Amino acid sequence: MTHALRTHGLSKSFGAFKANSDITLAFDAGARHAIIGPNGAGKTTFINLLTGVFPPSAGDVFLDDERVSGMAQHERVKRGMTRTFQINTLFPGLTVLESVTLACCERAGAGAVWWRTAATATTQIDEAREILARLRLDRDAGIETRNLPYGKQRLLEIALALATRPKVLLLDEPAAGIPSAESAELFAVIASLPRDVSIIFIEHDMNLVFKFAEKITVLVGGAVLVEGTPDEIARDKRVREVYLGEAVHG
Repeated sequence: MTHALRTHGLSKSFGAFKANSDITLAFDAGARHAIIGPNGAGKTTFINLLTGVFPPSAGDVFLDDERVSGMAQHERVKRGMTRTFQINTLFPGLTVLESVTLACCERAGAGAVWWRTAATATTQIDEAREILARLRLDRDAGIETRNLPYGKQRLLEIALALATRPKVLLLDEPAAGIPSAESAELFAVIASLPRDVSIIFIEHDMNLVFKFAEKITVLVGGAVLVEGTPDEIARDKRVREVYLGEAVHG
């Protein structure tokens, strides 16, 4: 099995505090892989190490077997690793289509001139429409971002991420703040993305995790407690004791 992303001995300390300790994981190409754990387990720190927000205290990150540990965030994006957290401004005055077109132009190196004439951005506009259709946002293409419901704004963040043409898409709690009925729809769209995009996500809603993840890694105290399929995780006594409790019954 080809690995889209892997880590070896990845660790991060802040003074005497060990946020992550010796994390060695491999994420398969086409993965739908969840990272779960109690608050303070080191999940977000781990994502920050993957994307280059923090330099590791020890260990390495490999993207398609290329060592990227010393690369800046934007260099990792260019090589195919994108995180929705990095796109934190949604151009409220632009329409949905304009926003994604701008992101496509930025990737193509034409971000400074895309607005001068629509004719020069025909390729990027077509690509943006394809992305919106994939995320079921095509009917909202003409709506200004500020007028989108919050759940669709989260989908638009993913659309902007997809405009970078990622091999690995990292989602940090994509359903946070979204009503449960909308969050299930959001994850259904995420799960339907092409398998050439490997998806790694942090999520606290265990119903969503067990419905959509194909593999789950449990972090506790900054280290890997266990990894397995949803069924294996649900049956694991250690996971029940430290995190899930009765949440997985039934």
